[in-house]
Amino acid sequence: MANPEKTKITTIKIQSQTKERLDKLRVHKKDTYDEIVQRMLGILNVCRRDPDQAQETLEKLESLAKKNKLI
Repeated sequence: MANPEKTKITTIKIQSQTKERLDKLRVHKKDTYDEIVQRMLGILNVCRRDPDQAQETLEKLESLAKKNKLI
């Protein structure tokens, strides 16, 4: 049985413009908003430690999004 804390879900309100911006950050068509936000937070954490590595990660994600025809 799954840990209830790990499966806890909440709802947040965001502006339509914010949603549109998140939509543009999809790498795969089925990316959830949670996956997009988690990815962004991960990149921010890497950026604090190693900006060059963060840039490489962003470039890989952009390439993947282009490959998946999302850009």
